[in-house]
Amino acid sequence: MMQKTFLVEIGTEELPPKSLRTLAESFAANFIEQLDNAKLEHGEVLWYASPRRLALKVLNLNDTQPDSQIVKRGPALSAAFDANGNPTKAAEGWARGCGISIDQAQRIQTDKGEWLSYTHNQKGQPVVNLLCDMVKNALSKLPIPKPMRWAARQVEFIRPSHTVTMLYGEDLVPGTILDIESNRVIRGHRFMGEQEFTIDNADQYPDILEQRGNVIADYDKRKAIIKQQAQDAATKLNGKADLTDSLLEEVSSLVEWPVVLTAKFEERFLAVPAESLVYTMKGDQKYFPVYDKQGKLLPNFIFVANIESKDPQVVISGNEKVVRPRLADAEFFYQTDLKQRLEERLPRLETVLFQQQLGTVKDKVLRLEALSGFIADKIGTNVEQAKRAGKLTKCDLVTNTVFEFPETQGIMGRYLALKDGESVEVATAIEEQYKPRFAGDELPSTYVSCAVSIAEKMDTLAGIFGIGQHPKGDKDPFALRRAAIGVLRIIVEKALPLDLADLSTYAVSLYGDKLTNKNVIEDIVSFMQGRFRAWYQEQGFTIDTIQAVLALNPTKPADFDARVKAVTHFRTLSEASSLAEANKRVSNILSKTDSVISEHVNAALLVDGAEGELAKQVLILTDKLAPYFNDGRYQEALVELAALKTPIDAFFENVMVMVDDEQIKLNRLALLKKLQNLFLKVADISLLQ
Repeated sequence: MMQKTFLVEIGTEELPPKSLRTLAESFAANFIEQLDNAKLEHGEVLWYASPRRLALKVLNLNDTQPDSQIVKRGPALSAAFDANGNPTKAAEGWARGCGISIDQAQRIQTDKGEWLSYTHNQKGQPVVNLLCDMVKNALSKLPIPKPMRWAARQVEFIRPSHTVTMLYGEDLVPGTILDIESNRVIRGHRFMGEQEFTIDNADQYPDILEQRGNVIADYDKRKAIIKQQAQDAATKLNGKADLTDSLLEEVSSLVEWPVVLTAKFEERFLAVPAESLVYTMKGDQKYFPVYDKQGKLLPNFIFVANIESKDPQVVISGNEKVVRPRLADAEFFYQTDLKQRLEERLPRLETVLFQQQLGTVKDKVLRLEALSGFIADKIGTNVEQAKRAGKLTKCDLVTNTVFEFPETQGIMGRYLALKDGESVEVATAIEEQYKPRFAGDELPSTYVSCAVSIAEKMDTLAGIFGIGQHPKGDKDPFALRRAAIGVLRIIVEKALPLDLADLSTYAVSLYGDKLTNKNVIEDIVSFMQGRFRAWYQEQGFTIDTIQAVLALNPTKPADFDARVKAVTHFRTLSEASSLAEANKRVSNILSKTDSVISEHVNAALLVDGAEGELAKQVLILTDKLAPYFNDGRYQEALVELAALKTPIDAFFENVMVMVDDEQIKLNRLALLKKLQNLFLKVADISLLQ
């Protein structure tokens, strides 16, 4: 059996840059699935992608499918033959479908009876007969949200296609893909190299495309070139380029022959907040900003051209001319915004709707002022600063800069607050109200900022849950899941003494009579506790550990965190497994009694030495561990409780709980109840697997 390289390239109009990697990786994954379904042995599958092409190269692909046996099971014998032993119509129809007579059928025995069967040896097909349909199937499964048609063709694809090349080694694979016949013609760069040329062998790709067509088809190679050359260019400026991966990906998807160049802008624009300039350069122009070693923006930017110009200065000047009016706009917006104080913009927030049933952003700001102060008092930080920041949080939404660059909300508020003479703490809190914005994002840096950030999120949770618009499935238009995780992260990682029930109650009260959901507080707390489960599982905590703590319905996130970590440590102790089983046994015994169990153990009724010893140890630990529980020292408490393993084992080995003597039975149940309650001060250990 021979092995050759298979190549398929689809030449298109410019593909959407933000989807290019996804399309290419999906094409490869889909085609590998097709190969596996056909049982074709192959080597590595390489994918290539540039703005005007998607391509795959399969190494060491077998030239023929392996032979296979196909077993076709027929009707059960009871349905295949009548009472006289003659074949039924069902059996005869199945035999005709298999191309055999009933006499040629085999019989197989299963646990459900005996059946007719036929085993057919199917010879493997030449791979060139299969490849076209496999490519079609792989393309049909690409994640294309809005396919399009072009010219008079009825086929749909993400962009108009012009060429299709399929080669198996040196052989052209015949077939029609997207209404285009497969041929050897490949198109090069639009403006450099050969516009069209032919390829003789699949192994020539992608080198021939780079040499003759001035196209680097290897996506990761283009990205690496851009990153390295941009870093080198920034070093020459004694700076560091802002090379975020998302922008690198997008720029790599926009060019086929990357040429990295450096340009500059007028230094007067540096008086504008750097974030506005950066959003203009990165968002609109796909430029890489450059910072000095102190993190200050330099009057330079790095960009990537898609052509190797004989006079690069012309290209540089052109880009400088393009970016200048955009930076001038940012400068104008900022200078205009400086003419009015932040606080003076409050009345304009009455014209901005927060939510139809919940009122305006002005209403939200008044709630944030009160809620921020409430939280600040709870966590022991400056209440007046928190209230002031809460009042000014949304004022920058009606500035010209934020209207033009929405990504600067909060950031612009900080700049304008400082210009107005507000304290650094207030200005910082205005910017950090949105943190954390995403998983892994930084938390607010000060306690005042934490108070405002929690208030901003809790107000949204209270309002949206209050009108019954809970997240459903993947629909979460108000990002309530993200808000809940943000609140939990701040409270846990900053170890803040906040209670979700208290927060929810106060946040709900600030809405007055606007809310219609009578169970809003319970819904918020339950929803946020549900976020605990997902968040801690992502961190590697086991589900039964999380459930053991959730069983106590904790509403203080920092306390929940301490309990989960304590139970996790407890599970490393040699006594853990035995104590978990003992707690299960205790729980089962207590759940089966309808008797009223006393809170006290009568020492006079402890007639067995084992129960007396257990009662003694439980009494000692009850007194000793009280301060542990009060201080949240749960890990130390569980280590102390591990010492109960020996007396508990002795108790269950020597003592019968459900005896005929009612007083002794109830006294032993009271002892088990006190034992259970000791562990329940931390978690329900009986739930551990």
